[in-house]
Amino acid sequence: MRQRSQSAVALGGGHGLAATLGALRRLQDDLTLDSITAVVTVADNGGSSGRLRGEFGVLPPGDLRMALAALCHDDEWGRTWADVVQHRFAGDGEMKGHVVGNLLIVSLWEIMGDHVKALDWMGRLLGAQGRVLPMATTPMHITAQVRGIDPEAPEEVSTVRGQVEVATTPGDIVSVALEPREPEACAESVAAITAADWVLLGPGSWFTSVIPHLMVPGLREALRRTDARLVVVLNLEAQDGETSGLGPADHVAALLAHAPGLTIHTLLADATGVAGDIDAVSEVAGRLGARLVVDDLAVPGTARHDPDRLAAAFARIIDAEDR
Repeated sequence: MRQRSQSAVALGGGHGLAATLGALRRLQDDLTLDSITAVVTVADNGGSSGRLRGEFGVLPPGDLRMALAALCHDDEWGRTWADVVQHRFAGDGEMKGHVVGNLLIVSLWEIMGDHVKALDWMGRLLGAQGRVLPMATTPMHITAQVRGIDPEAPEEVSTVRGQVEVATTPGDIVSVALEPREPEACAESVAAITAADWVLLGPGSWFTSVIPHLMVPGLREALRRTDARLVVVLNLEAQDGETSGLGPADHVAALLAHAPGLTIHTLLADATGVAGDIDAVSEVAGRLGARLVVDDLAVPGTARHDPDRLAAAFARIIDAEDR
């Protein structure tokens, strides 16, 4: 029987992080969790976020906005505000493609001059069931060493710069880095990881949303130092361009290559996603001393994680630890 509610910190960005936060919100509703914090990648250089970043020199707000929307209550107020902040303008003018929530976040940053305070205020406006923090408060770019961009020189390694460019590269990503190379971690994010009971890493764009957290020295050290149990949620399938040709075990190897010594408590994988690689994933889990949990995690017929199924899997992982 569970003795107490617990705290969880989810690291990532985009749709993968949103699915994780949707699952954690369900666990907060049933009192499994009493605290949720999202630590969000802030390196996007495309779309509305990229335009606002270029014009105002701010952090890209898009992934932060998606995290806030995912933490909205499942009631009329929460669903309405989630729809509002996710609304993207149509038309043919200068506002085309901008997202309401991005504009609100940048407005609060300009008014308050404090990234964290502004995001906390945005969370209060939405009635968010958790806190959303940036992984760092310095605008940054992702760079990657990529092999085989030129089919005529398959072993040649080139440097690709920018999150969008790295995510869509036609070559094989060897490693990623950040510019600046060692950005200062958001202090509140470090504190949340240090105090957490559970930390969840993934799913999401592996090299551009998940691994970048491990490239921030303060976050990497907090993950090594914390008593929290780290759950790595594997993707359902390889992502075209970014992780083409990589199996589930390769995803884990890429994490560890960027953060040697990372202690993983649980690897959580979708049954269909690892069906052809279960032996390799089991071997990796055994070598790491990690528990391997295989479950049905996808929305049926899609390559998207189902928040309800994720919530059930997370609850079983937490319950097993409490026994």
